[in-house]
Amino acid sequence: MASIFGFRSRDPARDRQADIARLDRLAKLFEQIAAEIEAEKTGLESRYRKTATNAAFLVEAMENGSASDRRSSEVSALTKSILNCERRIAALSRQNGMMQELRHSLDMVFDKDEASDSAVEVDFARPAGAGRK
Repeated sequence: MASIFGFRSRDPARDRQADIARLDRLAKLFEQIAAEIEAEKTGLESRYRKTATNAAFLVEAMENGSASDRRSSEVSALTKSILNCERRIAALSRQNGMMQELRHSLDMVFDKDEASDSAVEVDFARPAGAGRK
C-alpha cells in the first residue's frame, strides 16, 4: 500500500516553464496562421484591383462602341470574379479578427495564470489563519 507521505508534487517553477513553452507554441501557431491569412488577403486584393480595372475599361469600351456587345459575357465573368473576391476578402478579414481574438485570449490566460501563481505564493507565505485580502 502506498503511503500518502510518498506523494510529491512538481516544482511550481517547472510547471510554469511547461506552461510558458506550451503557450508560446500556441502563440506562434496563431501568428503563423494570421500571416498566412494576411498573405492570401494581400494577393487577393491585388488580383481584385486588376479585375475591377479590367472590367471598368471593358464596360467603358463597350459604352463608347470600341468593343462589341458580344463581350458582355466577359463583363459578366469579371463581375462574378469581383463578387467572389469580395466575399473571400470579407471571410479572410473575419478569420484574421478571430486570430487576433484568440491571441488576445491566450494573453489573458497567461496573465490570469501569472496572477494566480502570485496569489498562491502569497498564500504560502501567510501564517496559518491569516485571511485573504
